[in-house]
Amino acid sequence: MKNPYPLCLITTFLLFLVTLTQAQDPLPQVVSGRIERIANFQSRYVTARNVDVWLPEGYSSGKRYSVLYMHDGQMLFDSTVTWNKQSWDVDELAARLMKSAQVPGFIVVGVWNGGATRFPDYFPQRPFEMLTKTERDTLVASLQKMGRTQEVFQPKSDDYLRFLVEELKPYIDMTYAVHKDASHTFVAGSSMGGLISMYAICEYPKVFGGAACLSTHWPGSFSLNNNPVPDAFVNYLRKHLPKPASHRIYFDCGDQTLDALYPAIQRRADEVMREAGFTEANWITRYFPGADHSERAWKRRLEIPLLFLLK
Repeated sequence: MKNPYPLCLITTFLLFLVTLTQAQDPLPQVVSGRIERIANFQSRYVTARNVDVWLPEGYSSGKRYSVLYMHDGQMLFDSTVTWNKQSWDVDELAARLMKSAQVPGFIVVGVWNGGATRFPDYFPQRPFEMLTKTERDTLVASLQKMGRTQEVFQPKSDDYLRFLVEELKPYIDMTYAVHKDASHTFVAGSSMGGLISMYAICEYPKVFGGAACLSTHWPGSFSLNNNPVPDAFVNYLRKHLPKPASHRIYFDCGDQTLDALYPAIQRRADEVMREAGFTEANWITRYFPGADHSERAWKRRLEIPLLFLLK
Protein backbone atom coordinates (compact mmCIF):
# COMPACT_ATOMS: atom_id res chain seq x y z
CA MET A 1 0.00 0.00 0.00
CA LYS A 2 1.31 3.41 -0.93
CA ASN A 3 2.17 5.69 2.00
CA PRO A 4 -0.58 8.37 2.05
CA TYR A 5 1.65 10.91 3.82
CA PRO A 6 4.31 12.83 1.85
CA LEU A 7 7.88 12.32 3.02
CA CYS A 8 8.25 16.05 3.74
CA LEU A 9 5.22 15.94 6.06
CA ILE A 10 6.61 12.93 7.93
CA THR A 11 10.01 14.60 8.26
CA THR A 12 8.44 17.80 9.56
CA PHE A 13 6.46 15.84 12.15
CA LEU A 14 9.55 13.93 13.32
CA LEU A 15 11.52 17.17 13.66
CA PHE A 16 8.63 18.62 15.67
CA LEU A 17 8.78 15.63 18.02
CA VAL A 18 12.56 16.07 18.45
CA THR A 19 12.09 19.78 19.20
CA LEU A 20 9.30 19.06 21.69
CA THR A 21 11.39 16.40 23.41
CA GLN A 22 14.41 18.70 23.69
CA ALA A 23 12.29 21.46 25.20
CA GLN A 24 11.11 19.08 27.91
CA ASP A 25 14.55 17.71 28.78
CA PRO A 26 15.68 18.57 32.30
CA LEU A 27 18.64 20.84 32.85
CA PRO A 28 21.90 18.99 33.54
CA GLN A 29 22.88 19.04 37.20
CA VAL A 30 26.38 20.48 37.70
CA VAL A 31 28.67 20.37 40.73
CA SER A 32 30.06 23.84 40.08
CA GLY A 33 28.70 26.94 38.41
CA ARG A 34 25.33 26.94 36.72
CA ILE A 35 23.64 26.10 33.42
CA GLU A 36 21.49 28.55 31.50
CA ARG A 37 19.53 26.90 28.70
CA ILE A 38 18.59 28.54 25.44
CA ALA A 39 15.75 26.17 24.55
CA ASN A 40 15.17 25.34 20.89
CA PHE A 41 17.45 28.03 19.50
CA GLN A 42 15.93 28.91 16.13
CA SER A 43 18.09 29.04 13.02
CA ARG A 44 17.78 29.77 9.34
CA TYR A 45 20.41 27.12 8.67
CA VAL A 46 19.85 24.10 10.92
CA THR A 47 17.09 22.47 12.89
CA ALA A 48 16.22 24.13 16.21
CA ARG A 49 18.23 22.77 19.14
CA ASN A 50 18.99 23.41 22.77
CA VAL A 51 22.11 25.30 23.78
CA ASP A 52 23.33 24.85 27.35
CA VAL A 53 25.57 27.69 28.53
CA TRP A 54 27.73 26.87 31.56
CA LEU A 55 28.79 29.82 33.70
CA PRO A 56 31.47 29.41 36.38
CA GLU A 57 31.06 30.20 40.06
CA GLY A 58 31.29 33.94 40.58
CA TYR A 59 30.43 34.75 36.98
CA SER A 60 30.23 38.54 36.75
CA SER A 61 29.19 40.94 34.03
CA GLY A 62 32.06 43.12 35.23
CA LYS A 63 34.62 40.67 33.85
CA ARG A 64 35.33 39.25 30.41
CA TYR A 65 35.48 35.52 29.73
CA SER A 66 36.83 33.34 26.95
CA VAL A 67 34.31 31.10 25.19
CA LEU A 68 34.58 27.37 24.51
CA TYR A 69 31.99 26.12 22.00
CA MET A 70 31.46 22.38 22.35
CA HIS A 71 29.45 20.06 20.10
CA ASP A 72 27.16 17.26 21.30
CA GLY A 73 26.09 19.55 24.13
CA GLN A 74 23.73 17.02 25.73
CA MET A 75 26.73 14.83 26.64
CA LEU A 76 28.87 17.39 28.46
CA PHE A 77 27.71 17.86 32.03
CA ASP A 78 25.52 15.22 33.65
CA SER A 79 25.73 11.46 33.09
CA THR A 80 22.31 10.87 34.65
CA VAL A 81 20.58 12.47 31.65
CA THR A 82 22.69 11.10 28.76
CA TRP A 83 21.72 8.13 26.60
CA ASN A 84 24.75 6.02 27.67
CA LYS A 85 25.03 7.29 31.27
CA GLN A 86 28.41 8.86 30.52
CA SER A 87 29.41 12.52 30.29
CA TRP A 88 32.48 14.73 29.98
CA ASP A 89 31.81 16.45 33.36
CA VAL A 90 33.18 19.63 31.84
CA ASP A 91 31.97 21.78 34.72
CA GLU A 92 34.12 19.93 37.27
CA LEU A 93 37.29 20.21 35.20
CA ALA A 94 36.69 23.82 34.16
CA ALA A 95 36.03 24.88 37.75
CA ARG A 96 39.18 23.15 39.00
CA LEU A 97 41.38 24.72 36.32
CA MET A 98 40.05 28.19 37.04
CA LYS A 99 40.20 27.80 40.82
CA SER A 100 43.85 26.81 40.58
CA ALA A 101 44.51 29.75 38.23
CA GLN A 102 45.82 27.43 35.52
CA VAL A 103 43.57 29.11 32.95
CA PRO A 104 41.74 32.45 32.83
CA GLY A 105 37.98 32.56 33.22
CA PHE A 106 35.86 31.00 30.47
CA ILE A 107 32.33 29.86 29.77
CA VAL A 108 31.23 26.74 27.91
CA VAL A 109 28.57 26.85 25.20
CA GLY A 110 27.25 23.32 24.82
CA VAL A 111 25.50 23.08 21.45
CA TRP A 112 23.19 20.08 21.29
CA ASN A 113 23.40 17.92 18.20
CA GLY A 114 20.30 17.64 16.05
CA GLY A 115 19.76 13.93 16.56
CA ALA A 116 18.95 12.66 13.09
CA THR A 117 20.84 15.59 11.55
CA ARG A 118 24.03 15.07 13.56
CA PHE A 119 25.94 13.18 10.89
CA PRO A 120 25.27 15.59 7.98
CA ASP A 121 25.69 18.61 10.29
CA TYR A 122 29.16 17.48 11.38
CA PHE A 123 30.56 15.93 8.17
CA PRO A 124 32.96 18.49 6.56
CA GLN A 125 31.32 19.56 3.34
CA ARG A 126 34.15 20.86 1.18
CA PRO A 127 36.24 17.65 1.46
CA PHE A 128 33.13 15.68 0.51
CA GLU A 129 32.65 17.88 -2.53
CA MET A 130 36.24 17.13 -3.57
CA LEU A 131 35.33 13.47 -4.06
CA THR A 132 34.50 12.09 -7.49
CA LYS A 133 30.96 10.81 -8.12
CA THR A 134 32.22 7.24 -7.87
CA GLU A 135 33.88 8.00 -4.55
CA ARG A 136 30.74 9.65 -3.23
CA ASP A 137 28.68 6.67 -4.29
CA THR A 138 31.09 4.38 -2.45
CA LEU A 139 30.76 6.45 0.71
CA VAL A 140 26.96 6.63 0.49
CA ALA A 141 26.73 2.86 0.01
CA SER A 142 28.86 2.36 3.12
CA LEU A 143 26.70 4.75 5.16
CA GLN A 144 23.52 3.11 3.96
CA LYS A 145 24.86 -0.31 4.91
CA MET A 146 25.54 0.97 8.43
CA GLY A 147 22.10 2.54 8.68
CA ARG A 148 23.41 6.14 8.81
CA THR A 149 21.31 7.28 5.88
CA GLN A 150 18.52 5.90 3.71
CA GLU A 151 18.88 8.55 1.06
CA VAL A 152 21.67 10.04 -0.98
CA PHE A 153 23.98 11.56 1.61
CA GLN A 154 24.72 15.28 1.50
CA PRO A 155 26.69 17.04 4.25
CA LYS A 156 25.16 20.19 5.73
CA SER A 157 28.17 21.30 7.75
CA ASP A 158 28.58 24.62 5.93
CA ASP A 159 25.12 25.53 7.17
CA TYR A 160 25.95 24.26 10.66
CA LEU A 161 29.01 26.51 10.80
CA ARG A 162 26.93 29.45 9.55
CA PHE A 163 24.57 28.77 12.44
CA LEU A 164 27.48 28.87 14.90
CA VAL A 165 29.19 31.93 13.43
CA GLU A 166 26.31 34.08 12.15
CA GLU A 167 23.58 33.27 14.69
CA LEU A 168 24.77 31.64 17.89
CA LYS A 169 28.05 33.52 18.44
CA PRO A 170 26.45 36.96 18.03
CA TYR A 171 23.81 35.94 20.56
CA ILE A 172 26.45 34.75 23.04
CA ASP A 173 28.53 37.88 22.47
CA MET A 174 25.50 40.09 23.12
CA THR A 175 24.12 38.17 26.11
CA TYR A 176 27.22 37.26 28.12
CA ALA A 177 30.32 39.06 29.34
CA VAL A 178 32.77 37.52 26.89
CA HIS A 179 35.74 38.37 24.75
CA LYS A 180 34.65 38.41 21.11
CA ASP A 181 37.99 38.01 19.32
CA ALA A 182 39.40 34.78 17.90
CA SER A 183 42.21 34.58 20.43
CA HIS A 184 39.59 33.98 23.15
CA THR A 185 37.18 31.83 21.11
CA PHE A 186 37.62 28.06 20.89
CA VAL A 187 35.78 25.05 19.52
CA ALA A 188 35.93 21.43 20.67
CA GLY A 189 34.36 18.05 20.12
CA SER A 190 34.96 14.35 19.73
CA SER A 191 34.48 11.83 16.93
CA MET A 192 32.32 13.62 14.32
CA GLY A 193 32.53 16.57 16.70
CA GLY A 194 36.30 16.41 16.25
CA LEU A 195 35.86 16.60 12.49
CA ILE A 196 33.57 19.62 12.62
CA SER A 197 35.94 21.34 15.08
CA MET A 198 38.80 20.85 12.62
CA TYR A 199 36.58 22.13 9.82
CA ALA A 200 35.46 25.15 11.85
CA ILE A 201 38.96 26.50 12.51
CA CYS A 202 39.94 25.96 8.88
CA GLU A 203 36.83 27.62 7.46
CA TYR A 204 36.62 30.42 10.03
CA PRO A 205 40.16 31.22 11.20
CA LYS A 206 39.14 34.79 12.02
CA VAL A 207 36.46 33.49 14.42
CA PHE A 208 38.13 30.54 16.16
CA GLY A 209 41.65 30.79 17.54
CA GLY A 210 41.89 27.20 18.75
CA ALA A 211 40.31 23.80 18.19
CA ALA A 212 40.35 20.58 20.20
CA CYS A 213 39.64 17.51 18.09
CA LEU A 214 39.40 14.37 20.24
CA SER A 215 39.16 10.96 18.55
CA THR A 216 38.67 12.71 15.22
CA HIS A 217 36.54 10.47 13.01
CA TRP A 218 38.83 10.58 9.98
CA PRO A 219 37.21 7.63 8.13
CA GLY A 220 33.90 9.49 7.78
CA SER A 221 32.22 6.09 7.71
CA PHE A 222 32.99 2.90 9.62
CA SER A 223 35.52 1.05 7.53
CA LEU A 224 38.87 1.83 5.93
CA ASN A 225 38.37 -0.63 3.07
CA ASN A 226 38.09 1.16 -0.28
CA ASN A 227 37.39 4.38 1.62
CA PRO A 228 38.27 7.64 -0.20
CA VAL A 229 37.31 9.93 2.69
CA PRO A 230 40.58 10.00 4.70
CA ASP A 231 42.51 11.13 1.61
CA ALA A 232 39.98 13.90 1.04
CA PHE A 233 40.28 15.12 4.63
CA VAL A 234 44.08 15.07 4.58
CA ASN A 235 44.16 16.91 1.24
CA TYR A 236 41.72 19.49 2.59
CA LEU A 237 43.91 20.07 5.64
CA ARG A 238 46.94 20.55 3.41
CA LYS A 239 45.20 23.41 1.58
CA HIS A 240 43.16 25.07 4.31
CA LEU A 241 44.96 24.99 7.65
CA PRO A 242 44.96 28.37 9.43
CA LYS A 243 48.16 30.27 10.16
CA PRO A 244 50.23 28.59 12.89
CA ALA A 245 51.31 31.90 14.42
CA SER A 246 47.77 32.77 15.52
CA HIS A 247 46.05 29.40 15.99
CA ARG A 248 46.33 26.34 18.22
CA ILE A 249 45.10 22.87 17.29
CA TYR A 250 44.89 19.73 19.40
CA PHE A 251 44.34 16.19 18.07
CA ASP A 252 44.26 12.86 19.87
CA CYS A 253 43.04 9.29 19.59
CA GLY A 254 43.03 5.95 21.34
CA ASP A 255 43.36 2.56 19.70
CA GLN A 256 40.36 0.57 20.95
CA THR A 257 36.80 0.16 19.59
CA LEU A 258 36.13 2.80 16.92
CA ASP A 259 39.36 4.63 17.77
CA ALA A 260 41.29 1.68 16.33
CA LEU A 261 40.56 3.15 12.87
CA TYR A 262 42.26 6.47 13.62
CA PRO A 263 46.03 6.24 14.43
CA ALA A 264 47.32 5.63 10.90
CA ILE A 265 45.26 8.49 9.47
CA GLN A 266 46.17 10.77 12.36
CA ARG A 267 49.85 10.21 11.59
CA ARG A 268 49.19 11.45 8.05
CA ALA A 269 47.41 14.51 9.42
CA ASP A 270 50.37 15.08 11.77
CA GLU A 271 52.73 15.19 8.81
CA VAL A 272 50.53 17.81 7.14
CA MET A 273 50.65 19.88 10.33
CA ARG A 274 54.45 19.77 10.32
CA GLU A 275 54.59 20.73 6.64
CA ALA A 276 52.35 23.72 7.39
CA GLY A 277 54.75 24.99 10.04
CA PHE A 278 52.92 23.89 13.19
CA THR A 279 55.19 23.11 16.13
CA GLU A 280 54.76 22.11 19.75
CA ALA A 281 54.05 25.78 20.48
CA ASN A 282 50.76 25.69 18.60
CA TRP A 283 49.91 22.05 17.93
CA ILE A 284 49.63 18.86 19.95
CA THR A 285 48.77 15.33 18.91
CA ARG A 286 48.47 12.76 21.68
CA TYR A 287 48.04 8.99 21.41
CA PHE A 288 46.41 7.00 24.22
CA PRO A 289 47.05 3.25 23.93
CA GLY A 290 44.18 1.29 25.42
CA ALA A 291 41.71 4.18 25.23
CA ASP A 292 38.35 3.53 23.60
CA HIS A 293 35.75 5.70 21.89
CA SER A 294 33.64 7.02 24.76
CA GLU A 295 32.80 10.04 26.88
CA ARG A 296 34.52 8.29 29.76
CA ALA A 297 37.80 8.24 27.79
CA TRP A 298 37.46 11.85 26.60
CA LYS A 299 36.72 13.02 30.13
CA ARG A 300 40.02 11.52 31.35
CA ARG A 301 42.12 13.56 28.92
CA LEU A 302 40.14 16.75 28.37
CA GLU A 303 42.44 18.64 30.73
CA ILE A 304 45.27 18.43 28.18
CA PRO A 305 43.56 20.36 25.37
CA LEU A 306 41.90 22.84 27.75
CA LEU A 307 45.24 23.79 29.28
CA PHE A 308 46.82 23.97 25.83
CA LEU A 309 44.12 26.16 24.27
CA LEU A 310 43.14 28.39 27.17
CA LYS A 311 46.41 28.95 29.02
